[in-house]
Amino acid sequence: MSESPENTNPQDGANNTQGGPSLVVLAQYLKDLSFESPKAPEAFKIPATPEIDVNVDVNGRGLGPDQYEVEFSVSAKASHQEEPIFVVEASYGGVFEIKNLAPDQLEIAMLVECPRLLFPFLRQIVADATRNGNFPPLMLDPIDFMGIYIANKQNMQQPPAAGEA
Repeated sequence: MSESPENTNPQDGANNTQGGPSLVVLAQYLKDLSFESPKAPEAFKIPATPEIDVNVDVNGRGLGPDQYEVEFSVSAKASHQEEPIFVVEASYGGVFEIKNLAPDQLEIAMLVECPRLLFPFLRQIVADATRNGNFPPLMLDPIDFMGIYIANKQNMQQPPAAGEA
């Protein structure tokens, strides 16, 4: 019979005994999914590759002490000669426990790290929805959440140009 330490589970707080920062995914879920193919079945006969416009959005909010919801949304529209072929919209959410971060670091965690963790799941949902609509799966390109965060911060710090309100 061997002896072992009483607390061998790393999730029992062994990493947080010194008050270090932590980010834990408590839940993740599909909040909304919509797929439309208004020109089906004619859309399946289009020989050219459609133009695809993709928009992403990330929002976060507090739920309680150290708990936050982050919602990551994608909207993609495929069109050919101004005619819509398909539209897919999806929102994927997560509840995160984030501890021991300064307010500026908390913002980065919510708008960069949390969506980075959610991205593979939302990417798969969008790919499956387009494939199930009888189109090639739409594989979203990787997203540079930190680059977007920095660009948005810089845009907010710039004063409006002359003539803009």
